[in-house]
Amino acid sequence: MYDIIPDIHGQAGKLKGALTSLGYVHKNGAWRHSDPKRTCVFLGDFIDRGPDNEAVIDIVRRMVDAGTAAAIMGNHELNAIHFHTRDPKSGEPARAHSAKNFKLHASFLQEFPLEAPKTTEAISWMMTLPLFIEFDTFRIVHACWNETVIDELSKVTQNGRLTDEQFLLAADKDSQLFSLVETSTKGPEATLPDDYLIYDKEGHGRYEVRLQWWNGSASTWKQIATSVPNLDQLPDKNLPKSIKQSVYPLQSKPVFFGHYWLTGKPVLQAKNALCLDYSAGRDGPLVSYQFDPKITSLDLKNLTTHS
Repeated sequence: MYDIIPDIHGQAGKLKGALTSLGYVHKNGAWRHSDPKRTCVFLGDFIDRGPDNEAVIDIVRRMVDAGTAAAIMGNHELNAIHFHTRDPKSGEPARAHSAKNFKLHASFLQEFPLEAPKTTEAISWMMTLPLFIEFDTFRIVHACWNETVIDELSKVTQNGRLTDEQFLLAADKDSQLFSLVETSTKGPEATLPDDYLIYDKEGHGRYEVRLQWWNGSASTWKQIATSVPNLDQLPDKNLPKSIKQSVYPLQSKPVFFGHYWLTGKPVLQAKNALCLDYSAGRDGPLVSYQFDPKITSLDLKNLTTHS
């Protein structure tokens, strides 16, 4: 049995509360369930936003080391790795130390200052996390399981884990690896037709839109777009064939993901796709899904919203 837990974002109190309600106890240096076959599966984004980054990392690391959990990286771990890694040729950080990026990474930096030994050690651990895991009967990824992207990543990585050199390539927008890693950790985007311009929630003009890669019933831009504050901005045009063919197949294994900061009552994104991120990093609840590998159909009765 697997307890699948999404984006924690430094909210150690919420994580401890969820683990306790699921029947885990802290014993022999790690959180464990009385049923030795019960395992946690973490979907990444352990850091930023919340006040207890170090405590969350410690809990997850100890569980992974003890064999009571599996974990993948989210885009916040990827961003942190790039923020704290310098290109050996140029000496510049792989992620710019801009005012915007300092602000996004502020809560982590309060506990893990730049170039501090414990920061280096924490980043080294993050670099061991895979981008995805395929279990016998289900899959996990932080933001998007695109069949072509995952196949390509599987060819060039060791079970989804990047090398030091590949992390640098993943920060280079001219590298193929950049687009592969961006899609899996941050979600797919597509350019709108005919130089169409929309505005995001900050009022910035955009020619691209993020896609509901799980939505096989979508046939127009309005139906497949996500994170757009006003869908009426979008063109009332049919989707190109390439986008429709990239949607997650209904016959594929169930896939669990986080990343999208959902609110409201939990819903299935598709019969075999479920987002578990309900904004625990802000004021939302941490949710979990109890997955029985013998029952591969998804059912919201197995989802728990932790207060």
